[in-house]
Amino acid sequence: MQQSMRLFLILPLVAAILMPWASKLGRRIADVLVAVTGLGLMVLSLCFIPYAGTTSTFQLFGAQFAVDGLSLLFLIVVNAVAFFCILYSIDYIDHYGGRAKFYALMLLMILGLNGILLAQDLFSLYVYLEVASISSYVLVAYNLKFDGIESALKYLLLSVVGTGLTLMGISLIYLNCGTIGFEALKAVLSSIGIGAASPVFLLAAGLFMAGFGLKAAIVPFHAWLPDAHPSAPAPISAMLSGVVIKVAGVYSLIRIFLYIYPAPSQILKIFLVLGIISMIAGAIIAYFQSDIKRMLAYSSISQIGYILIGLGIGNPLAIMGALFHVFNHAMFKSLLFLNSGAIQYRTGTRNINEMGGLESRMRVTGATGIFGTLSIAGVPPFNGFWSKLFIVMGAVVAGKYVIAFLMVFFSIFTLGYFLLIQRRVFFGKLNMKWADIKEAPLTMSLAMIFLAATCLLSGIFFSQVVQSVIEPAANLLMGGK
Repeated sequence: MQQSMRLFLILPLVAAILMPWASKLGRRIADVLVAVTGLGLMVLSLCFIPYAGTTSTFQLFGAQFAVDGLSLLFLIVVNAVAFFCILYSIDYIDHYGGRAKFYALMLLMILGLNGILLAQDLFSLYVYLEVASISSYVLVAYNLKFDGIESALKYLLLSVVGTGLTLMGISLIYLNCGTIGFEALKAVLSSIGIGAASPVFLLAAGLFMAGFGLKAAIVPFHAWLPDAHPSAPAPISAMLSGVVIKVAGVYSLIRIFLYIYPAPSQILKIFLVLGIISMIAGAIIAYFQSDIKRMLAYSSISQIGYILIGLGIGNPLAIMGALFHVFNHAMFKSLLFLNSGAIQYRTGTRNINEMGGLESRMRVTGATGIFGTLSIAGVPPFNGFWSKLFIVMGAVVAGKYVIAFLMVFFSIFTLGYFLLIQRRVFFGKLNMKWADIKEAPLTMSLAMIFLAATCLLSGIFFSQVVQSVIEPAANLLMGGK
């Protein structure tokens, strides 16, 4: 298995290097290369499920890497969403051109994300974070239009601040502990203990919170996200919302504060407060948006809030709910962004007020959009229901009844504004401007169908998903506290 683990890093790197030559041999060669790479990475991540309760390490590029229960969960999320976005891109990228460059950048993004998840020291995590981030900046500006370039620059400038803070935190840790390896650092911090008597470690924790919080687009570090997501090509919007903010932000916060650090209560309280603010602010601002992708971007901020609340509550039910919501949000939000991309692909607009009645012309997009809506709102039996239920139950067990009520209320609020969007976009009277439009091309439709099926099946068979990949990750974190 150690040999196959290397493929998470080697496959996307080799495919990215070969992409210019593959494209010269023909468009279909490039399509096949990227699709086979994406499919291979997804299948590889699924093959590790029987080993979810174990930790396997390997050496590559002069550094140590490992797969454990937590990194496996995120590897499955990253590589599954990446494959569906690659499949979607095969027809979608005709809209933009530059097929080989787009594929190569996307593969480098996947390389960076996989590297973050496999890294076993803070500096390697930082290096792969930069690989994923640089690819993301370029892909946000890929259309070379003013809004895309402006959004990419804002994303770049704010991310530089975030990575700078992260690097300062890493430096503080190294100067005071003499190591940045996860296991060695965990042992040192556990023996020293952190708290009021250890201000330097709390300062480093604050730097990590701000740096990775910016990557996760947590309020108040979210300013880049509402611009970057709408401006990016649809599959990149899906990747940014579905996996980039999860891996670069949420995973890094989880790895540091619930695995390496002995989970100081001050940090968990901050998670809880920022989670509540993000959940409320993201949902309310999303309600007032007329740009469909901008609305989805703000709703991502709201959903990240649920994850932080689960982590902040900190009991087993809430942590399992938070980790399950990472998986679920990646699936239904990627689906919704691909839906919005299909609409824009055919109509040329993101303005909700210009739409109406599209369900009669784009039946696959409309039907899968309903799956995404019911999932994000937490309607059973879709997957979002179970992860939110676990977090609410965790809040009740912890005696945090107000927080439980707020989560239920804003789930209902989310259902309300998403149903309103569905009515304004897909139902009602057809806007005659769209009388002649057709459904999205085949690969775009297939990607949406696969994601919609995942949202439903992972809800129906939630117990199997929880037992196979969520519980091993939660057990690792609970044992690391």
